[in-house]
Amino acid sequence: MIETAEQGAPGRITEDRIRVLPNAVVVLDGVTSRTRPPDRNGGWYASKLADELARLMDADTPLTELLTQAIENLVAAHGLVRGDSPAATAAMVRWDDKTVDALVLCDTPVVAFGRTTEVVEDTRLADLRPDPDILRWKNKPGGYWVAEADPEAGRQALTATWDRESIEKVVVATDGVSCGVSEYGLFSWEELAELPLGEVLRRIREAERGDSEHERWPRYKTHDDQAIARITA
Repeated sequence: MIETAEQGAPGRITEDRIRVLPNAVVVLDGVTSRTRPPDRNGGWYASKLADELARLMDADTPLTELLTQAIENLVAAHGLVRGDSPAATAAMVRWDDKTVDALVLCDTPVVAFGRTTEVVEDTRLADLRPDPDILRWKNKPGGYWVAEADPEAGRQALTATWDRESIEKVVVATDGVSCGVSEYGLFSWEELAELPLGEVLRRIREAERGDSEHERWPRYKTHDDQAIARITA
């Protein structure tokens, strides 16, 4: 069973994207470039990347190679320029009868639940956030990586593989949802695996409205787009 829930930040159209495939789930969080026109925003890029990943998805190719190829194809098809393109975080989960594979690039974690809880998260962006000029570290060695116009980002993604029989559930969430665990402490990952997804989104929004001045939880904006997928064996 695959459940999903998503909504944009109040007053805006979401730039998060979810694609549910027969043997995989793709979750992306679009990032709008400061210099790109409105028709090529983060939502546009996330949609194009999601469609390309869905087209390329197979049972055998390593997920890093799929992401690398998808980025390369978008660069060729749309003339995207490194450093001057919209972008997206990326997370994928793919399964067959024997294994479950996961990929994470930037701050969209994958969490697997079985005998233990295993969190696959890319903290490279969070580790650099004290830097006021954080964009200077984008897609550079020693910095953070995000899907944009540089195929090398796909090779820099984090991956994990588990035996299918050991996994009961997998959750994939953009940072507008994972913040409920990692930043706000509203619930644990284990609680997130069980709660109705609509309730998860509602409780996060409620907490953010109660901290509209960003005093309890310092952050750049009051609300973010939200997207979550939960896969149950």
